[in-house]
Amino acid sequence: MDMIENEEHQEAESMEELPQNSTEDTNTEPNDSTIADDLSTLADKTNPDLQRFSDKLESVRSEIAKVIVGQHELVELMLVALLCGNHVLIEGVPGIAKTLTAKMLAKALSVKFSRVQFTPDLMPSDVIGTNVFNIKNSEFQFKAGPVFSNIVLIDEINRSPAKTQAALLELMEEKQITVDGKTYQMDHPFFVIATQNPIEQEGTYKLPEAQLDRFIFRITVDYPALEDERTILKRFKNDFTQQVKEEVKAVMTAEDIVHARTLVESIFIKDELLNYIAQIVVKTRHHGDLYLGASPRASIALLKASKAMAALNGRNFVTPDDIRKVTGPILNHRIIPTPEREMEGITTQDIIAGIIKHLEVPR
Repeated sequence: MDMIENEEHQEAESMEELPQNSTEDTNTEPNDSTIADDLSTLADKTNPDLQRFSDKLESVRSEIAKVIVGQHELVELMLVALLCGNHVLIEGVPGIAKTLTAKMLAKALSVKFSRVQFTPDLMPSDVIGTNVFNIKNSEFQFKAGPVFSNIVLIDEINRSPAKTQAALLELMEEKQITVDGKTYQMDHPFFVIATQNPIEQEGTYKLPEAQLDRFIFRITVDYPALEDERTILKRFKNDFTQQVKEEVKAVMTAEDIVHARTLVESIFIKDELLNYIAQIVVKTRHHGDLYLGASPRASIALLKASKAMAALNGRNFVTPDDIRKVTGPILNHRIIPTPEREMEGITTQDIIAGIIKHLEVPR
């Protein structure tokens, strides 16, 4: 009897242990530590080429900083746009180094640079080029305009009428122009940096939404901080002609940039972050404070820019911070507040910040 009771007692103990073991074996749900481990594993597998180009891009920033004081976000976003193969619109008052930054970027990259000052009487042919009759051979020959360059600075883009602005549409989207039925391809990389003054509106032509949508970023540049202002004065107190610009050296080439873009495409992004991007953009379409929401082009821009931001920082994977960092500059010119909210002084940046704040961040 004792032996039977002992066997029954052992059986009962083993039965009590089974649920615990079963629970441990069937628990396969992912947790935060698992996801963190995945990112840690990806970090250990960083592409040597990616790290090399990240170092080169950091050198580009250092070269620009020899002349430009502050404006770190401006330079960073310009490099991100360049890696994405897109263009930027810089908005700011005169005299805050918008043009100078673009020139120094071109010099640090060892690429061709051209500048076009938009004016009310500027014609499309003045920008893209035209066919000119050659008396010697009695044939028309195409004379290329200033846009045939690698980095094109368009100063005060809103100074020219709609027909000149519209000439840039095909140029910026397709990287080509068509003149008299013949198509001409742009050199790679092709990067348009346009500027406009948000204060002065007299004699200007507002960019249409279709034109604004061609820019991946609208970067708002503010006045420098007090410490930066002091640094500017100290740097140029004995250099009125800005000879320091000659110290900027080329540290990358056009071929390097083209290759870097292929590396950006290979950056890893989790499905949870793709869903995060989709949620941000869809929220703008059903927001009570917005008259116009963002299109799928904004979603693609967020994807590309977040990958480029990760590559710029030497990572082969995207984090939520990468997405949040580029959301404002990508969406601020693609959404329009309702008239009531505009009258209340609510800006697009306020609405974007509210959307991001109320969305759960993927972990």
